[in-house]
Amino acid sequence: MRRLIGGVLLLLFALLWLLPGTGLAAPAPRILAFKQKVMKEADGTPYLHCEIGFSDAPQFTVKAGGLLYPTRVLIDLPGMSPGDMDPEIELKGKKFARLLEINEAAGHTFLTFTTVGPAVDESCRTMLVRGKEQSQLKLKAPFILMVDLFDGPYKPVDRVDGVQGHIIVLDPGHGGLDTGAIGPDGLMEKDVTLAVSTKLRDILEASGAKVAMTRTDDRDVYPGGAQTDGQELQARVDVGDATPGAEIFVSVHCDAFTHPKANGTGTFYYPKTWEDAALAQALQNGMVARGGRRDRGIKEARFYVVRNSDMPAALVELAFITNYVEQAMLADDDFQRNLALGIAEGIRDFFAARR
Repeated sequence: MRRLIGGVLLLLFALLWLLPGTGLAAPAPRILAFKQKVMKEADGTPYLHCEIGFSDAPQFTVKAGGLLYPTRVLIDLPGMSPGDMDPEIELKGKKFARLLEINEAAGHTFLTFTTVGPAVDESCRTMLVRGKEQSQLKLKAPFILMVDLFDGPYKPVDRVDGVQGHIIVLDPGHGGLDTGAIGPDGLMEKDVTLAVSTKLRDILEASGAKVAMTRTDDRDVYPGGAQTDGQELQARVDVGDATPGAEIFVSVHCDAFTHPKANGTGTFYYPKTWEDAALAQALQNGMVARGGRRDRGIKEARFYVVRNSDMPAALVELAFITNYVEQAMLADDDFQRNLALGIAEGIRDFFAARR
């Protein structure tokens, strides 16, 4: 009899587990909170800064403007619940946008910003960050989507002080037949490293530095294509050695791991001198501050380019291309720009400490 009763109880428990609305299943990810504030860029350009807090990391796509809805920025959040959010929120700073509408349909939540003027990609900036410590408005949520709205196309020219006259070698990892790691949606490491390195070069040159790059397009660095990894890696080191007055060598990569939950930003160095570790730490600090990803710290490694460079060298791992959330961020132009700016600020801090 006891076995029979026990079997019936197990069957009932299994049925309850399968029934919707029993409270046993994990709650759906949802929007938790919203805050907004009119802010200014470093060059004085005003914008509306919005922060949307989530219980879990959202997948999202952004559509700005278009023929049918020229004054709309639409953010599509599949699998996300609107939670207890008001369906309409009046926005501050009437020159940017008037209204935020939150709707749910077919398993998606849609955030619709009605802008004052025509919406284009350059008038909207988005970035997903982890945790309240990255919030500029003290929003409390495990994940925060930042949405910045400008009153027209905005393309900032970033600059940093303290690098004028310095000579820097940038090494965008991989290239040509070597794709590097590939993300779950097909994003290739070689494309991300070149995009971030190009943005970094532009920032440094606008700030008065001189920059040499091991590659500026999708190709092998070794002339005619390397037959071995050693040939290709030495060709990258040779670019640095052949650059008159070169002071530091920065190799740009994306991290990867077999487990898709691995995440964060890290930096590697080989301890030729105390300056190698100092450079790695400065770059790491800058990337974490600007990119907002988990701080994996700096580590010693025997990577060829940092070990064989005659100058202080570091290899940065921007984020994990094998992580679904970070892959989407690595493909995002604004996130790439933030990482590039963080690396530039790290270079600035290294030179300041070197004096």
